[in-house]
Amino acid sequence: MDLPLYLTAIIAFLVINAMLLSASILVYAERRVSAFIQNRPGPNRVGPLGILQPFADVLKFVLKEDVRPAAANSFIHSLAPVIMVVIAMTTAALIPFAEGVVIADLNVGVIMLLALTSISVYGVTLAGWSSNSKFSLLGGLRSAAQMVSYELSMGLAVISVVLIAGSLNFMEIVEHQSSGGALLGWNAVRNPVGCIIFIVTAFAETNRAPFDLPEAEEELVAGYHTEYSGMKFGMFFLAEYVNWFIASFFIVTLFFGGYLVPFEPQLVALFPALEGSILLALLQFVSLMLKVSFFAFLFIWVRWTFPRFKYNQLMQLGWKYLLPISLANAILIALGVVLFGAFGL
Repeated sequence: MDLPLYLTAIIAFLVINAMLLSASILVYAERRVSAFIQNRPGPNRVGPLGILQPFADVLKFVLKEDVRPAAANSFIHSLAPVIMVVIAMTTAALIPFAEGVVIADLNVGVIMLLALTSISVYGVTLAGWSSNSKFSLLGGLRSAAQMVSYELSMGLAVISVVLIAGSLNFMEIVEHQSSGGALLGWNAVRNPVGCIIFIVTAFAETNRAPFDLPEAEEELVAGYHTEYSGMKFGMFFLAEYVNWFIASFFIVTLFFGGYLVPFEPQLVALFPALEGSILLALLQFVSLMLKVSFFAFLFIWVRWTFPRFKYNQLMQLGWKYLLPISLANAILIALGVVLFGAFGL
């Protein structure tokens, strides 16, 4: 279903603002959850229950002085955080929020996602190089090596999903997961190895702990954004949280039925008037957001539970374990599709 241009523009406007707001919500959620895990109060000063703390942080970023190293490349230094934010926001256009509700319904949506995520490494690398700081440069080089290493496994995990669905279109991938009648159609059930690999690589691609080697405060001060301050640092901060939120969306879209409501076919059969209605679209959106919220919580939970990898462990995990496993899984899925059909359960 092609949406009218004006409706697409409205959805795009709402999504961009929702992503900006989501960063504030996720910052607050992370502080609350980490405080609970560590048995401390957490934010409790600015606003009721500290709920306005993220907005106080934004105001602090805006008011802080923009300090730039004298020997830095001024243009690249300013461009790097913009690249990070733009790429993070652009990937949101590929997310199907309900049946027929998507900003860019591309037949090559999966390829576009992989292309955009591969470009984001340039923002980190350029930030490290342009700062003319050894700590920033090391952080940028680490990030480039890490993201390139884990992109391969992530790509193979996505290919295994494409093989099952027989499409590169995210909407069709989601709809294909309804063929199981209920939860059995989810790709997480059909392709559990690919699901686990994608989740692990999503942590690495978003530089979230225990894969936050590019930042590694104990070793590299603050990694690639050591020499950033004010709103430029805030843009890196925003991009990280938006990327984490977007990653949760794509985990759900590819492996957990996306916007599909659990037992949706039975629900529609019981209430035929729901078919194609606005109420069903709202139920699908709520279902999507509940699933995404769980994985957003998972990102926080993992960060405050597991210690950071050493760099050699990071590379070994990516190249010696995840890559061979993801390659073998993709081959087995391809054989399964050829021999037994498109995994119809």
